[in-house]
Amino acid sequence: MPIAPIITFKAGQCDIDTSSKPYKVTPQPESGYIYLWSEDDLVHFCWRRRDQALDDPEVIDLVMVPTDGSFLPYEYKTTPQPTSKTNGRIFALKFASSSQRHLFWMQSKPQGRSGDPSHFSPRDRKIGDIVHRLLQGEDVNVTRELAAVRNNNDHQDDDDETMEDIEGHGHQDHHAGGSGGAGPDATGGDIREEGEGSREGGADGARAASSSTPDAAAAVRNFLDSLRGQSGLAGGQQQQQQQADIAYPYLSHLLPTSITVPIVDTLSAEQVDSLLSFLPPAVIVLASDTVELDGRSDPTAEQIRAANESLSLEKKQALLKKVLRSPQFHQALGTLTMALRDGGLPSIADALSVKVENDGYLQPGIPMGGGYAVKAFIDGVKKTVQDSRR
Repeated sequence: MPIAPIITFKAGQCDIDTSSKPYKVTPQPESGYIYLWSEDDLVHFCWRRRDQALDDPEVIDLVMVPTDGSFLPYEYKTTPQPTSKTNGRIFALKFASSSQRHLFWMQSKPQGRSGDPSHFSPRDRKIGDIVHRLLQGEDVNVTRELAAVRNNNDHQDDDDETMEDIEGHGHQDHHAGGSGGAGPDATGGDIREEGEGSREGGADGARAASSSTPDAAAAVRNFLDSLRGQSGLAGGQQQQQQQADIAYPYLSHLLPTSITVPIVDTLSAEQVDSLLSFLPPAVIVLASDTVELDGRSDPTAEQIRAANESLSLEKKQALLKKVLRSPQFHQALGTLTMALRDGGLPSIADALSVKVENDGYLQPGIPMGGGYAVKAFIDGVKKTVQDSRR
């Protein structure tokens, strides 16, 4: 389905080496672009190479929970950790729900009068500010704010038209629940064209070590679908006012890959099949080498059966590990944590058949929230498993 980006701009990925201090950030040479789009009240933060086909699965597509993500400029003078001066403009995408982060470097020409490649111009900062506010769930008049920086005369001739490396799309205002508006992509246009006229990026940036896969993305979309429309998610602020909170880890902290991935190797064939049954059927079919999808319709029962039979236990385990390692899975854990903390425990526990204390309520009509809700959910999962084994 064609998507309508809210904003598109050129950026490359970065790698960060934390084995010694100061940390070393190195650039990935591929020319790419970041674009944000909205679906069902959630913003997607995406990165793709500029020479990449639209149906290429190697793309970062992170489903962002409002207020969980931040997109801020990395400035070595203000960071508390010992760092060396950068020779590029770097933005860090961080998450409140996990320690995961991505680094991106701006691939448009620096606009600083002194020629400093690490100088953030007003335009650079405005791009970052717009992205950050969108991730916070704010309503942003993207077109008007981009027009303001296009008319900014603080920079000298940079040999690079603003419209070539940053583009706002669609309606004047972007609302958190909107579709992103109607732009070139609403009719199937290629968003790679937004920024093709710019120069290629130099070695003034860094690379973020992450890529997503269609199976992981589909699994997370399936997870998010199960949370939409839950009536209990609206009572979070009221709950917080009536209950002192406790400190409790997020689900992403309780389920790191260092624990989850090794467990897959200990599972029986039946247990592996049981876990795979929670993934969308198309994920299993895509992982199979013998069954192909036409991309226009869901897999048939026969295709699903053939795909299951064609996969060995080792391939099924590899598929599970790929999902567990994916950024989307950890984002999904953050989404579930935030939903629990914001008052969704009763409806989520009911949907997952998890037995929780007082059905997830402090008293009738007032759901648990904050760390109490996450703890009650974990305790409920333990109790449900123990009861099933009796």
